[in-house]
Amino acid sequence: MKILRVAQNLYPEVPGGGTYHVHAMSRDQAAMGHDVTVLTVTDDDSLPRREKRDGYTVVRRSPTVEILGNEISAGVAKDLALARDYDVIHAHSHLYFSTNLAALKRRLGNIPLAITNHGLYSQTAPEWVFDAYLKTVGRWTFDSADVVFCYTEEDKQRIRRFGVEADIEVVANGIDQTRFTPDGPRSELIDSDGPVVLFVGRLVEGKRPGDAVKAFAGVRESHPGAELYLCGDGPLREELEELVRERGLGESVTFLGHVAYDEMPPIYRSADVLVLPSRAEGLPRTVLEAFASGTPVVASNLEQVAPIVEQAGKTVGVGDVGGFKRELTMLLDAEDYEQRRKDGRALVDDRFRWGSTAQKTTETLEGLLGDY
Repeated sequence: MKILRVAQNLYPEVPGGGTYHVHAMSRDQAAMGHDVTVLTVTDDDSLPRREKRDGYTVVRRSPTVEILGNEISAGVAKDLALARDYDVIHAHSHLYFSTNLAALKRRLGNIPLAITNHGLYSQTAPEWVFDAYLKTVGRWTFDSADVVFCYTEEDKQRIRRFGVEADIEVVANGIDQTRFTPDGPRSELIDSDGPVVLFVGRLVEGKRPGDAVKAFAGVRESHPGAELYLCGDGPLREELEELVRERGLGESVTFLGHVAYDEMPPIYRSADVLVLPSRAEGLPRTVLEAFASGTPVVASNLEQVAPIVEQAGKTVGVGDVGGFKRELTMLLDAEDYEQRRKDGRALVDDRFRWGSTAQKTTETLEGLLGDY
């Protein structure tokens, strides 16, 4: 099968769960014997325009203009217009103009299209903007696809509520549970004698890292030796550093910046709890990676996230700093803490294996070929 994968960004140039998903899917499908090309956008002129790596081909095009943080590339538009000999196009995230272009390509041509939903809302733009988008262009984009992949049944129903009629397949967003495991070395980046609270994600408004800092300040009232480690980078870093100073948290908060994916398993093992106060997510890999590593989670009670997290962790309303403080403190003190560690690991082993994700996605794409 010859696959054209359309993805706005790609790991490792851009870190994140979505970009790693694109990379790992392409790598593993190539290992299965499929011919995979990833068409992506970058303004980094030091990177080759075309290269072969990890078994698949990467084609990079420069952005032409940026609107609301969405880089639009005339090069991507041209490549899609000229695409002829692919068996299937697989676009990632309806939030990007590149996926809108892939939808237009499907409307005007005969190459089947799959779209993976990595989360309905942007982490950087206001929610009302995307509500309007989802009712119009977003719905049109999804309905252009022959199949839409969602991570959870809850996400499938959320898309349906916007009037989308395309076929939807629920394929769990698995992770490599042989890499993320409770057993193994701890990270040298984390040095603490007290409880460790971990935040993993971009430092952007949608992830609400400020809520993590504020809640952690409350945790220290009962756990004065606790430390918070923020793993990730982004435009809010200076603002967060100022917040740390204002709250008098000093050396109890450490900004690790971007950490390479290969270094993340020891990071999770070194933490006592992961906090994720986001206002928008798909099904975050960070939650599953923490669970697989034996680290309980306190996360926002988002409709598509809560049913997973609550099996081995706790959820709190978006923006409820007091609630996050309470649940973090209770989890650190919980008599069933060790059982929650085991439950999180068992959940991933049972339902969220990356090998199953790659296999089911590939089988669904192959099934599209029989229709054309």
